[in-house]
Amino acid sequence: METTGCGTALVTPFRVDGSVDEEALRALVDWQVDSGIDFLVACGSTGEAATLDEDELLHVVSIVVDAVRGRVPVWAGCSHNSTRTLLRLADRFRQVQGLSGVLSASPYYNKPSQEGQYQHFLALARAVDPLPVILYNVPGRTAANLEPQTVARLAGDAPNIQAIKESSGKVAQITQLAHLLPRGFRIFSGEDDLALASIAAGAHGLISVASNEVPAEVGRMVRSALMNDWTQAREIERRYTRLFEANFWDSNPGPVKTVLNLMGKANDTVRLPLVPPDPQTRYKLERVAGELGLLKHLPNMGNEVF
Repeated sequence: METTGCGTALVTPFRVDGSVDEEALRALVDWQVDSGIDFLVACGSTGEAATLDEDELLHVVSIVVDAVRGRVPVWAGCSHNSTRTLLRLADRFRQVQGLSGVLSASPYYNKPSQEGQYQHFLALARAVDPLPVILYNVPGRTAANLEPQTVARLAGDAPNIQAIKESSGKVAQITQLAHLLPRGFRIFSGEDDLALASIAAGAHGLISVASNEVPAEVGRMVRSALMNDWTQAREIERRYTRLFEANFWDSNPGPVKTVLNLMGKANDTVRLPLVPPDPQTRYKLERVAGELGLLKHLPNMGNEVF
C-alpha cells in the first residue's frame, strides 16, 4: 500500500425521509477531491454504517467509487460482529470495480480475545484477497483493543492486511505499531486531535472526521507534518482544534452533519438510534463554525459565553 496523508471518514447524507441523498453524496465527493483530500472512506462509523442495510452499503460505496472516477483511493467500511455475515458482505464489496480496500473494525459487543480477533480478520483477508484490508482498532466502540502484537501477526500471515486505523487514544500504541510492523505497513491515526502526535510517533497519516468540513485545511495540516513542517502543521491544528473537539460534543456524526448543514453542504438528518444535537449544542456548533468562517449565512454571534 502506498497511500499516505489525510483521508476523510465520509458522512452519508440522508434526505429528510431518511433515504440516502445520492445528489448530496456526489457533491460532497467532488468537493473533497477538489479540495485535495488524499483518499476517502465510505460507510465507516462516521458514515453511519451500523444503520445501513447491506444493499444500502453497497449502493453508497458504489456511488462514491463512481463519483471519484479514479482520482483518489476509496476504502469501504466492512465491519460486523458476526464473521459469517462479514464474509458475505465482503464478497459483495470485492465485486465493486475500482474499490481500493476495505476498512474493518474489531467485532463489537462480543468482546473477542486476541485469538478471536486474529481469526476474524484472517478470514476476512482471505475472503477478499488480493484486495487490501485496513484494520480498524476503536476499543471505545467495540470494547476490545486490538493489540500491536496481534496486528503484527496478522500482517505477517496475510499479505493483503496492509494498514491500520488506530483509534485507541494511546499514542504509545502507535509507537509500538511503528516498531513492530514492516516499513510498508501503513498506520493512520483515527483521531483528529491526536494526528500530529501520532505522526510524530510514526503514523503515516490521518483518517479524519473534521476533513468533512475543512478538507483542504486538515489535509494541509497532515501533509505538513509528514514533510516535517511542524510550524505550519501546529498553526493549522491550533486554528481548528476547537472544531476537532466540537465534532464530539454529541455522538458522531451528529455534530459534523449539523456543521455541514450550516455550511449548506448536506441535510443534517441522522438515523435512529442517533438523533440530532439538542438546540443548545447546535447553537454552540454554529458559534464555532461562524468563528471559523464556515457558515453559508453568518449568524449574529452576540456576546454569549459557552
